[in-house]
Amino acid sequence: MAKIILFQGDSITDCGRPRDNFYGMGNGYANLVKASLGLDYPNEYEFLNRGVSGNRIVDLYARIKADFINLSPNYASIYIGVNDVWHEIGSRNGVDTEKFEKIYTMLIDEVRAACPETKLMIIAPYVLEGSATCNTDEIPDRLERFKKDVAEKAEVAKKIANKYSLPLIELQAAFDEACTKAPPEYWTADGVHPTPSGHEIIKRLWLETFEKIK
Repeated sequence: MAKIILFQGDSITDCGRPRDNFYGMGNGYANLVKASLGLDYPNEYEFLNRGVSGNRIVDLYARIKADFINLSPNYASIYIGVNDVWHEIGSRNGVDTEKFEKIYTMLIDEVRAACPETKLMIIAPYVLEGSATCNTDEIPDRLERFKKDVAEKAEVAKKIANKYSLPLIELQAAFDEACTKAPPEYWTADGVHPTPSGHEIIKRLWLETFEKIK
């Protein structure tokens, strides 16, 4: 029987996946991972993408039963955090770092209790300069706020990974390094959502990490 790999997160994971297709993968890193593993290990894995655009940690937690526990994956990666910042900056409906950590911890505790055999991977969020992060619209320190608050969420992701001895994929350093080779707009469309080349960065780090736990 094929082992189930679940991709969980927000729009960066969602990436346009069709809702009427149980196995729809979207056009991002999750689909790139499926292509690579599907080639190297034919029929060994079943791939499920349950990323939802716009999700914060509280939204992900709210659908934990249907979109995580009921799927009982063998492997799962979680990529969340940037909307918890973006929604606060844009509409004062974000999630502060203390609550982010609390809900994230609850999520991991419940998944581990319900699916003790599931091997988890944590992906820490990143942010770059771009139209979404630099548009001042009466917030002159918009980019600085994005960087500070996303860094806080990334630190929580690292803390969660350490607490539960889970593998961590840290994206900020990887994207910062990429920006020494090409400008931010080459890697992201708006400072948040990756371009195809940006998704390739995530895919490669994802696969490197997966090789350590599979």
